[in-house]
Amino acid sequence: MSLLKSLRIFDFNFYRAEAAKVKSNIATEWKSEWSKKEFRKYLLTAFAFLIPALSVLPKYLLWNETREGFAFDDPILKLFDPVDVTWLTFGLIYASILLAFISLAKSPNRLMVIFQSYGTLVFFRIISMYLLPLDPPEMLIPLDDPFVQLFGGGVILEKDLFFSGHTSTMFLLYLGADRKKMKYIFLAATIFVGLSVIIQHVHYSVDVFVAPFFAFAAFKSATFIYNKVYGVKR
Repeated sequence: MSLLKSLRIFDFNFYRAEAAKVKSNIATEWKSEWSKKEFRKYLLTAFAFLIPALSVLPKYLLWNETREGFAFDDPILKLFDPVDVTWLTFGLIYASILLAFISLAKSPNRLMVIFQSYGTLVFFRIISMYLLPLDPPEMLIPLDDPFVQLFGGGVILEKDLFFSGHTSTMFLLYLGADRKKMKYIFLAATIFVGLSVIIQHVHYSVDVFVAPFFAFAAFKSATFIYNKVYGVKR
């Protein structure tokens, strides 16, 4: 017991003190960044991408469900019958998003880059879905995503296909992570989520394979704007 005490395993005052210290450090970092004109300017830029994107997305997704698209034989999907892994997929997605927010809370600038990247990614998805309307795979098991339903007016979406939003979002978290350990976690999450939506026949395999490239383009464009705002020369 003395060993446990020395390790402070059951010292809840210690945990409270450490939590307060982390909270204080985060608040100090945000206060410091907020005092900079460049940060305030970039924050407005980031939300200028994010808010319109999230406003347009639900209307577009509902309209997209009414469009006639085309389906094709996916040689990878033909190899196996679909398996419902919905809750495993969601558990990993939302746990990863929560972990990303916690790990980046102390890095306001990096978090703003992620926000702008995501707004850009949403616009990429809207454009790509418009240019390439697809009907869902024949043996699809619907992915009953509560977050997507919220933005899709309570409708279970089936034509939200090219490219995979879940996979690209996970890869965006990988790109935005500021620590090697976090990068490994988010890269593994990207691979698992990509495989999951293929296993469930929610997406064609091409939707998943191209998703990281769109995420990379969104992240690079957000980083370019960030560097312009802060006057970083590369």
